[in-house]
Parts: sequence; structure tokens; C-alpha cells
Amino acid sequence: MASEPGHGASPTDNFKPTVFFGAISLIGLLILFALYDTNAAAERFNAVQLWATSNFGWLLVLTVNILLICCVYMAFSRMGGIRLGGRGAKPDYGLLTWFAMLFSAGMGIGLLFYGVAEPVMHFSNPPVSAFSNPDAAMPRGIAGNAQHAMGLVFLHWGLHAWAIYAVIALGLAYVAYNRGVGLSIGAFLKTAFPRIPDPAVDAIDVLAITATVCGVAASLGFGASQINAGLNLLTGVPDTGLSKGIVIAIITAMATTSVAFGLDKGIRRLSEINMVLALGLTIFVLVLGPTVFLLDGFVQNIGYYLQRFLYLSSWTETYVANGWQNDWTIFYWAWWVSWSPFVGIFIARISYGRTVREFIAGVLLVPTLFTFAWMTIFGDSALYIELFGNGGLSEAVNASMPDALFAFLSHYPLATIASGLAIVVVATFFVTSADSGALVTAMIASGGHHHAGFMPRVTWAIAIGMLSGVLLWSGGLGALQTAAIVTGLPFAVVLLSMTVGLIRMLRSELPLED
Repeated sequence: MASEPGHGASPTDNFKPTVFFGAISLIGLLILFALYDTNAAAERFNAVQLWATSNFGWLLVLTVNILLICCVYMAFSRMGGIRLGGRGAKPDYGLLTWFAMLFSAGMGIGLLFYGVAEPVMHFSNPPVSAFSNPDAAMPRGIAGNAQHAMGLVFLHWGLHAWAIYAVIALGLAYVAYNRGVGLSIGAFLKTAFPRIPDPAVDAIDVLAITATVCGVAASLGFGASQINAGLNLLTGVPDTGLSKGIVIAIITAMATTSVAFGLDKGIRRLSEINMVLALGLTIFVLVLGPTVFLLDGFVQNIGYYLQRFLYLSSWTETYVANGWQNDWTIFYWAWWVSWSPFVGIFIARISYGRTVREFIAGVLLVPTLFTFAWMTIFGDSALYIELFGNGGLSEAVNASMPDALFAFLSHYPLATIASGLAIVVVATFFVTSADSGALVTAMIASGGHHHAGFMPRVTWAIAIGMLSGVLLWSGGLGALQTAAIVTGLPFAVVLLSMTVGLIRMLRSELPLED
């Protein structure tokens, strides 16, 4: 039985200067690119995003479907009985703690930012597709548009997103705990494909770090925009680039402190706290909102998602190319892929002792159902206001997505208290995303060492905060989206390669059938 890698060596012994300085250089160039001409930055970022999504969106759609199919195959095959760490391995964390940690790292800020905004946006601006009349979008204010909106939300936040995380996390956990190598993408590929050249391994680790930093930076930018919007509502703090920069600086300092304490003392405790706070906000909306409507909606939304699963999964907007999918579905797939090195390594780090089947079921199903419940409670509550209440959310959301959650909460009693709690929840998700991302990038740069040193962890926490602030300052939310897409696209090819290698290794471990 292979033991957990990394024991007995210091982080300095495992430091990989090629990976560390290569990634820092790439991120530095991206920061300089954003700062070179801030007046024209938004236009440049939009052009890059349009080129990438228009030409390679099909690759991302294909990739996420392949990954999901492979997850199902591994879970239901004999490979599902293989245990991470060997037959006698016991999990390091209980199920509830495990779910809290992986969920906080895997979705976090996005749920707060898009929980109200996305359903309302799809409801008021539906795509021209098979969901609606092929000649014209369905008129506003009808139940069909609301149902289509929730179907799209479930597509973007459902099984495909978590399949991306599950495949990369399972591959990394398997080679770390069963083959005794480091928790890094390069170490996995070197184990799965021994002939791959060392420079290629280092280049892939550089790409993994860059994708992680860009993906997390995008989330932090969304979180900073939302915190700033809430503070503007509650205290009159101006909604400016400087204010968002200050928010990012403060939260980055908190994340740096958290990551300095390490996984158990910092990240674990914060993950548990923010799950409690998030559940408190969710219960508030569920109880004081249209409770029966939401319970009905949860069941119906899942049914709608499953009934149209194949179409939703393979739709590429081929015959009505109006750019809607590039702004939404393709961005989401690229965003999840860019997050996958970070989330994959983090989930692998906390999943010792799970069987392959238990791992896939836990990572794929439990967070998906929780996410569906969250999106139903917030999204359908917002749609209820549009369908049966006073309305007005569509106009507010289309004017400013960061304001969406607070405009929504203004329809509830104790709106000021609820908005204050929402700001705290966003901030704690902000911190757990940043400190988890910093820990993971430090691990990659140290060859997958589980206990990367204090200074590398702090360095990456600061780098993530700086990139998020610069991108938000120079190009707004569009720049954050572009960074996630551009780094996510090439990493999709790496994910496909990892899937092939993982299945080959798992099958080689199975005993021959009589």
C-alpha cells in the first residue's frame, strides 16, 4: 500500500524553479498586458474572448460530455471498488466536513453572484433555440420562459461541472495515494505516460498554475464586485474601481492569513463556517419566500433537466449563431476547466481513503443536488417575483448583475440584515477560494508536495489578488471572463489526456477475471 506522498521531505527540497518562475512570468505578462493601455483593455479582452469562443466552443462542449461519460463508466465498472490509498486506507475527514470543504472550493462565490442574476437574465433574454419558437424568442412573462431559464441554470451548474472536477481529482488522488507521487498534473502525466519529456511536464504544470490563478482571480473579481454593490447599498460606499480594489486587498490579506495557517487550522475551519452562514441565508429565503412554490420547483426543475439532458448537453447554437452560448455556456465550461487544477488537487488532497465509486458519487451527485437546491431557492424565488409579484428584477439585473442579489433581498423583510449576511457569506467564500487556490498553486510549484512552505503559499495568495484587481480595473467583468476562457481552452486537451491515462491505470490494477 502506497503511503501519502510528501512525508519526510521539506518543501524546499521539492521546489521546482522552472514551474514557479515560468508561471509567475506568465501571470506577470498578463498583468502588464492589462495595464499597458487600460483605456483599450476592455476592447482587446472582448476581441480575444470572441475569437476563442467562436472557434473552439465545440471543443469544450465535447470535452465536458466525454468527462461525464467516463465518470459514470468508472463508477459502475469494477474500477469503482478500488480504494484511494489501498485496501486498508481510512478517510481523513468525515462526510459532512468533506462535503463542506469540496463544495466551498468548487463553487463558492459563483452561487452568490449568479444565483439570482442568471435565472432572471435567461428569463428576460432567452436564447433562440429549441427551448422556444425557432423564429422568435418567446415573449416575456410566461411560465415557459421561467422553466427554460431554470433548465439552462441546471445545465451550467450541474453534472458536467462536477464531472470536470471529479475526473482530474480522481486521477491526481489515485497516483498520489496508490502510486506514491506528488499531487500535480505533471506528476500524473509522467506516471500515466512515462515517455513524456520532462520539459513538457513542467510546461503543463505552468499551464495548470496559470489556469488556476486566472480561474480563481475571475471568481474573486465577481465577489469583489458583489461585495462592493452590497456595501454601496448598505453604507453608501461608492461603486468604483478603487473601492473594488480595496475590497480585493482586504480579502486577499484575510486569505493570506488563512492560507498561512494551512489546511486544517485555516481552510477547514473557514469552509465549515461559510457553509453554516450560506445555509442560514438559504433557509431565510426558503422560509420567508414562496416555500411551496420552491419545493414544487425543485422537483420540476430536476425533471425538466433530466428530460432534456441530451439536447442541453450537446447544443452548440449551430443554426442560430447569435452569440448567446459564447457568453454563457462556453464561458461556464471554460471557467470550470480553468478551475479544475485548483479544485482537482484540493479535492484529491482531502479524499484519501475513499473508494473510486464513493469518490465519484460524492463529488458528482451531492454537490450537484445542493447546487440545484440553492439555484432553485434563489432563482425560482426571483422568478416568482417576476411572474406573480411586483416585478422589476429583470430591469435591475440587466442594469447591474452584481446588484442582483441585493435587489432581490429588498423584496424580503429584514432586508438590511439579510443583505449584510449575504456580504459576509460572499466574503467567506471569497477567502476560502483564494486561500485554497494559493495552497494548490504552491503545491504544484513544489512538485505536488502536500505541505508547501509558508512563503510559496503567501506568494500565490498575493498573486491571485493582484491579478484579480488588475483585470477588474482594466477590463471589468469581461476581462475576468476572458482570462478564464483563454486558460481553460488549452487545459481541456490536458483533461482529455488525463482521462485516458486514468482509465488505463485503473484497469491495470484490476485482477484478471476467471
